[in-house]
Amino acid sequence: MLPEAFADLEPLAESGWCLATEAERVAKRHASTEQELRHFYDLVVPRLEAVIAYLDAFQLDKLPDAEKHLMCLLLSMAEVTFAVEKFDADESTYEGLPANRFVPVHDIPAGGLYTPFEYK
Repeated sequence: MLPEAFADLEPLAESGWCLATEAERVAKRHASTEQELRHFYDLVVPRLEAVIAYLDAFQLDKLPDAEKHLMCLLLSMAEVTFAVEKFDADESTYEGLPANRFVPVHDIPAGGLYTPFEYK
């Protein structure tokens, strides 16, 4: 699923962290335990610079599949980092609001109707 150079991150890809939309990544973050978030964070942090340097060699609109998965994993890291560094992996609040009230809406396809759902 990921480029060979990042085989050590493959367990994260296999556990469903390569998600294409922010809404999916937020939902995955909210559905994960503190331990799962910390595990993700601890595996990716040491590889962050290498992942970014590797992806910089590609045009964003022409990423091969393995690199797309790596990019999605990197975007998941943005969600996980915020949860771990700002909230100590406690998913119960988001800026003082219940976490399930934060629902990104910019992933909705043009012209589509948004149906809100509640994160658990």
